[in-house]
Amino acid sequence: MIELKGVSCRFGSTVAVDAINLTVETGEVCVLVGSSGCGKSTTLRMINRLLPHSAGEISVDGQDIRRIDVRKLRLNMGYAIQGTGLFPHWTVARNVALVPKLLGWSRDRITTRVDELLTLLGLAPETFANKYPEQLSGGQAQRVGVARALAADPNILLMDEPFGALDAITRDNLQNEMLRIQRQVHKTTVFVTHDIDEALRLATRIAVMDQGRILQHDTPENILRSPANAFVENLLGSQDRGLKLSALRRVGDAMSRHPQPCEPDLETDWLSEDDSLRQALSVMLWHEAEQLPVRDAGGAEIGVLSRDQIWTGAT
Repeated sequence: MIELKGVSCRFGSTVAVDAINLTVETGEVCVLVGSSGCGKSTTLRMINRLLPHSAGEISVDGQDIRRIDVRKLRLNMGYAIQGTGLFPHWTVARNVALVPKLLGWSRDRITTRVDELLTLLGLAPETFANKYPEQLSGGQAQRVGVARALAADPNILLMDEPFGALDAITRDNLQNEMLRIQRQVHKTTVFVTHDIDEALRLATRIAVMDQGRILQHDTPENILRSPANAFVENLLGSQDRGLKLSALRRVGDAMSRHPQPCEPDLETDWLSEDDSLRQALSVMLWHEAEQLPVRDAGGAEIGVLSRDQIWTGAT
């Protein structure tokens, strides 16, 4: 879907991005992570030509982006940034409808799409459609920003630290929303963050950047198991890589399943099969439990997870 070959970006004598190669496959979430000034946001902005690249080639669906009309290119790429970039004098509905209107969609089609996206992002249309950005919390405004990026159903979604200014609880909730939405819509996504835990949680593949170069591009698990160098290892946190690895695995993949769901003991603490093994271990340690039951969304007990299964599943 997206390919960068030998791409550089210079500002005078300063090299912001230095001859990088990167391929983002269709439906993949590629997270660019690194410290401030490493070139990750510059890389993102070159993909939709908000910044020109000085050397190399960037292609989308095999076509050089310099040969694509810039308006057409950007209309096919959703773009969400930190701080949302919402127009303060426009309602939520009008903000979300921006790109569909530019594309000439009918009024009914736009209304249906706006309602669909607000619902998808947990913002009831009857409550939020006619509100203005100043009437929203930070998390609500960021959801509207994501809805606007998705409005015209673009093939590609570019996200530049969209949750960076939010508090930890709101950020965690929006990360969960991103995971849920990605399971439903499978957008090819390039996501920029400086937070390695966010990168590990959201990414299909991670590109670790430093001083304008890509040091390692691989799956979260492979990067945790085999960091390319000391910089990558330090970014991951060398002392808690095991815990980070356990956060990538689901309870449902390690548990013992019952042949048939059974009625749960409502007095007993329990786990969901979508919880991570890291979450499961935390609950077990807190309650001094050697194992806990696992319930489905309806509350029926479907299996059990033990500490031994956590050790096995996380290695």
